[in-house]
This record gives sequence, C-alpha cells and structure tokens, in this order.
Amino acid sequence: MSDLGTADAVLRLLLDGQARTRAELIDVTGLARSTVTGRIEALLAAGLVVPSGEAASTGGRPPARFRFNPTARLVLAADVGATHLSVALTDLAGEILHRSTTPLKIAEGPEVVLDAVVRAGHALLREAERSPDDLAGTGVGLPGPVEHSTGRPNHPPIMPGWDSYDVVGRLSQDLPGQVLVDNDVNIMALGEHATAYPEIEHLLFVKVATGIGAGVISGGRLHRGAQGAAGDIGHIQAQGHTELCRCGNAGCLEAIASAAALATTLGVETSLDIVELVRSGNTTATTAVRQAGREIGTVLAAAVSLLNPSVIVVGGSLSQAGDSLLAGLRETIYARSLPLATTHLRVVRSQTGRDAALLGAATLVLNQTLNG
Repeated sequence: MSDLGTADAVLRLLLDGQARTRAELIDVTGLARSTVTGRIEALLAAGLVVPSGEAASTGGRPPARFRFNPTARLVLAADVGATHLSVALTDLAGEILHRSTTPLKIAEGPEVVLDAVVRAGHALLREAERSPDDLAGTGVGLPGPVEHSTGRPNHPPIMPGWDSYDVVGRLSQDLPGQVLVDNDVNIMALGEHATAYPEIEHLLFVKVATGIGAGVISGGRLHRGAQGAAGDIGHIQAQGHTELCRCGNAGCLEAIASAAALATTLGVETSLDIVELVRSGNTTATTAVRQAGREIGTVLAAAVSLLNPSVIVVGGSLSQAGDSLLAGLRETIYARSLPLATTHLRVVRSQTGRDAALLGAATLVLNQTLNG
C-alpha cells in the first residue's frame, strides 16, 4: 500500500490510536495471519503505521505492537467565505498544525480565489517544512450550493462567475492528492459532528453569518440532497415579510435575519460590529439579534418536525453575540414544535467555533482517504 488509497480493515482498526500486536489485529479483523502481516508491512513502508514498543511476553520473544502514524501525511483544508479565506494544514487525525486567514471576497472570482488557496497552501507547507508530495488531499468549503460528485458550484447566489466552475481541476493543477469540495455549512456540520458529537446520529448545524444555512447530519451521515442544496434554509420565505433578497426572491429568511441584514438595519458594516454592539450592552442591537433568532427559529421549528434532530448547533459569526441569538431560537423552536420532537432536543452554540469549517474540510478528505 504505497498510497492512502482505499483503506483496509487493519488501517481502520488502528485509526483509534491504540497500539496492537499482529495477534490482536488477526483476532479482531478475522483476517489470515499472512494477510495481516502483508498489510502491516505495506503500512509500515507507507509510513502510515509505526512500531510502538512490545507487548508483555507470555514466553519467548515479546510481540511487537503497531500504531497509526497521523503525521505520515498532511491534509490541506480551505474555508472560502464571502469575505475571507482561511487555510490550514492538518495531520491525519484532523489536528490543525498551521493556519492562515486573509480578507478575500468571493466575488473576486474563481481564478483569484483559488490562486490564493494554492499560494496559502504552499506557504503553510513551507512553514511546516513539508513537501507538497506529503499532501493526502485538499478539502474546500464554498459559500454556496455545490455538486459534491464533481465539486462544481451549482447556481450559487453570492458567487458571480463560479457557476459550474471546475474547482477540482483548477486546484489539482498545483496541489497533489485528491481535491474534494462541498458547501461551507455542510463541512461545518462535518467538523462539528466529528469533533464534538461523534456519537450523535441526528444533528443540524445552523450557520448565521453573512448568509444563513444549515448542514444536516442524518443517521450519522451528511445529507446533501439531489443537487447539493439540502439545508438551504436562508431562502425559505419568512412569514409576513416581503424584503427583497439578493437571490431575487422576496421575504427570504436571509433578507431579514442574517448578519448582513442586521448590519444594514443597525447602520454598521460587519457581523463583528454587531457582536461588539451586543457585547457592549447596546439594547437596540441585542433586541435585533434576539428577534433574528426568533425568525430563524420559526423556520427551524419546521425542520425539527421534519428531521427530528437530537442537537441543533448554532455557528457562524453572529453566534458569538452572547445568548441573544440562542434565546430567540429556543423561544420559537420549543413553542412551535411538537413536544415529542423537543423533549430531548438541545440548542447549543458551536464548540468548534471558527475552526468548524477547517475541521470539516479536513474531515471531508480523511473520510474518503482513510475510511474508504
């Protein structure tokens, strides 16, 4: 096994970090001794497995133990936002090793943005003193619908010039390994699920920032939908509203409850300005954020009835505005959903915070390369 390729039973078993002997691997996997020995030798040659001391002897030479080596290869993770680009290098356990963030508008177009991803990636590799050949792959999150099978944006409303652009092809010219692309909220859901809630089967991740969207984990797996548009709650019409949305429709949730909409109402420029107002005790801003939570909660109440999640995780820049947003969300979700669906439902702030998308982009690659 000279490359990561399709993971096998031996590698999957060792991914938990626990050191095991050949006999233990044979016992758990049920594979023949010759098969396990051959796979261990291949994994050792690839650097994916390393010796880890010896087990206690029961007579004769003590058996060797082997463990997974997460530093054997690296993953490049890119979070492309509406107004920023964050890039990180992780190891094969998904731990962030190096990172960078720069202001960058998605409206600059795919060539400008993806060139910046490549430059940032190579800069981080130099910082880590590693070769591009050490990359197992690159994961990218984009702020719009993505056809996951091809990695091409699919009619993204805030990404002029990106529709059907070959993101995978462009990045593959300069970055070794496979390239996987998904919607940014989907990868945030992946990152939060893998890091904070791996045991939860049904989770809804809601991003409230420049836009509003949701990532759906159902049965422990990410649900993307037929065209990659699952969870696009920002463009559901909010009751009693007719404000024009940037997508061209009127009354979209995003047009009344997103950070962009609130910034216009409050006379500030960014979501961070809103957060600062709330933290400083500004009553107008606090009231506006709580009302935004109520509006989003009304839409989420329908999602709770449809999907019955155990946890709703709220992330994105506006989630940092104290408890105002969460209070508004809880108020309408619990009031409008059936008791059966909310008896054990938790509505919580993201534990991964700003790292959610980077962790999710890495998870996207790791799930494909290590778990087959």
